Order: sequence, then structure tokens, then C-alpha cells
Amino acid sequence: MKKRLLFGIAFLLLLLAGCTNSADTGTKEETPTDEKKKVSIMLDWYPNAVHSYLYVAQEKGFFDEENVELDIQFPANPTDPMNLTAAGKVMLGFYYQPDVILAQANEQVPVKAIASIVQEPLNYTVMLEDSPIQSPKDLEGKIVGYPGIPLNESLIKTMVTHDGGDYEKVKMIDVGFELEASVVSKRVDAVTGTFINHEVPVMESKGYKARYFNPVENGVPNYSELVLVTSDDTWKNEQEAIQSFWRAAEKGYNFMKENPEEALDILLSHQDQANFPLDKAIETESLNVLLPKMESETAKFGELDPTSWEEVRDWLKEMELITTTPEVDEMIMDINS
Repeated sequence: MKKRLLFGIAFLLLLLAGCTNSADTGTKEETPTDEKKKVSIMLDWYPNAVHSYLYVAQEKGFFDEENVELDIQFPANPTDPMNLTAAGKVMLGFYYQPDVILAQANEQVPVKAIASIVQEPLNYTVMLEDSPIQSPKDLEGKIVGYPGIPLNESLIKTMVTHDGGDYEKVKMIDVGFELEASVVSKRVDAVTGTFINHEVPVMESKGYKARYFNPVENGVPNYSELVLVTSDDTWKNEQEAIQSFWRAAEKGYNFMKENPEEALDILLSHQDQANFPLDKAIETESLNVLLPKMESETAKFGELDPTSWEEVRDWLKEMELITTTPEVDEMIMDINS
């Protein structure tokens, strides 16, 4: 009996020692850490001021806080952000509100906008400061260069007509993406397809003062120049990851808004020096233009305006750029839903 009792006590002590050892080392109690949520995003072009908040969020660890591993990609072709997002090759892409509507209406591309990045147009009609053109009507009898995109023709037509002019008297010529060079050399009298936050600062950095027409002040409905899109399938399968991405992106935006100089320094440290080197002065001016357009008193950063999507859709129909009129919920979705 004594032997059995001593054996039982010894066995119990061994068990207790084993449990204590396990608690001390954590080998039994450890739970594996959650895997990172992998999110891929394709920019609309190479990194520039409008993307600063993404690089801020990376640098400051905001994506880590949301357990997100972000893969930022650049497009080889202008339509890549839309097409590759629709095909599920990337989870998210940056694109343009009118083009999202065109894709939905004409080709039923299965993508939706889930956030507004720049809530106003950046595509202005630009001329040199000493040009005799003072209002859109003055484009009658003048040559307007554009990058061969029909949307730009509709912008000019709407502005000229709204100002009481005759669009048929405007000569539109395709200058590709030689917009700045075309107007500076006076090959054309004005250009459209020019971004107020890029081409204008570039022109002025070279000593050419510019004037411009804001389309929204001349009959064109307000639209978001840049929106974030995803595909229906990606949203269905990766909603949690996308929302985690967005929480980090919002933190990056808030930091950028409060610390624009530091945000630009972070961007410049991530620029594509070989293919698209950045000029700090130009990007600084670009961010000054962008920040007031990325949120407003009535709409916070990312917020989509359903009324704008209706009005732009109807305007595109009036311009005969689309043949169907998709419903708003076919074109947009709230990223926080």
C-alpha cells in the first residue's frame, strides 16, 4: 500500500510539473497568429501626390494595425485598373467615375465603385494666360487638342453650348498625350484632358502661365475624378479584407491631411525613379490642389454621392456615349456596408 501510495504521489507531482512547464513555455497554450489579409491594388498611373496616403499608411504601420499586407501595382495600359480588377487579377483599382458608368452601361463590366478618392473633376480645359479665349464660347473657331477620348469631346460640347456657343465651330484634334507641349507651342489654342493638379503645375514650372475652365462651372455635372473600384466577386469573397484596407487608408489620409510635407517626403521615397521621377515642387502644388477636392463640408473622404452618379449617367446618355441607363446600385456600393 505504501509503495502504491508513493508511486501515485510521484506520478501526480510529475503531472503537475508538466502542466507548470507547459504554462511557463507557452508551448501548449500558444495560438497561431492570424495570417495577413493580402490585398492588391492597381494605381491609375505611377505613384504621385494623389496616392500619398497609401504610402503613408504603409510607412506608419497602419496596414499592419489592420493585419493587411498591401501589394501596390502600376498599370501597363490605361485600362488595366478596370480590366484587371474586373477579371479578379487585382482586388482593387483606381479609375474614373464617368468611365465606370461607361463600362457598366455599354459592356456590363462587373465592377462597382466603392469609394470616392477625388470628389471633383481634375480634367480642366487649359489655355495660356495671354490667350484671347475668355469663356467657353470663345472656343468657336479655335483648335482644341485632346487625347482622342470621346468623353473630352462631350466636355467641350457641353461647356461651349452652355455658354451660348456653337460646338460645330470648334475644331477638335487628337494630340495624344502631348497636351502640354501642344498648347505651349501654340499648335492648338487650348487643350482638354489636362489635369489641373499635374499639367498646369508642370507648365507653370517651365514659366508658362495658364488659365482654365472648370467643367462643373460650365454645365457639366459634378463627378468624382478618381474612384476606388472592385469586382462583384471580389467584394463577395474579400469584403473583410477590403474594409480592413480602407480603415488603414483612411488613417493614412488623415495623417496626410495634417502633415502634407511629411506625406510627400514619404511618397518621394517610394517614387518610381526610373520610369516616372517626381518633382517635389510640382507634387507639392498638386497636393495643394487635391486636398480640398478629396473631401468637403458635406462629404467625407471616400463618400460616394448617389445623386452625382444619376446626373452623370443621364448626361452621358444625353451625349450619346451610353445606350443603357444602369441603376445606381449597379454602379456603386458603400465600402462600409
